[in-house]
Amino acid sequence: MTDVQPVIDRVRFAPDGLVPAIIQQWDSHEVLMLGYMDAEALRRTLTEGRVTFWSRSRQEYWRKGDTSGHAQYVRSAALDCDGDTVLVQVEQIGAACHTGTHTCFDGDPVEVVEGFPGALS
Repeated sequence: MTDVQPVIDRVRFAPDGLVPAIIQQWDSHEVLMLGYMDAEALRRTLTEGRVTFWSRSRQEYWRKGDTSGHAQYVRSAALDCDGDTVLVQVEQIGAACHTGTHTCFDGDPVEVVEGFPGALS
């Protein structure tokens, strides 16, 4: 894909110019992390084959794995039905979370009441 501008034009960026990006392992469909992208980070992600984010805390672009070696190689991408969230399927190399865990959702499970049809009255 060379001209990604039509895709970027369809994205509904928040007032701060960012869109949430859900990062998912392409083959297992495991959710690895959530990051944020502006139009340029999304353009880089779609055209360079590596996931690029906008760091809200550092106010700069960062490409997953450049310092840690735990890279994310893009396999596919999709917009949700409203165009306000991006799903990027990746081949994750190493840990996805900055804490060193496999996913950002490994470390703090939350107790819930499980719901399924007929379980709650």
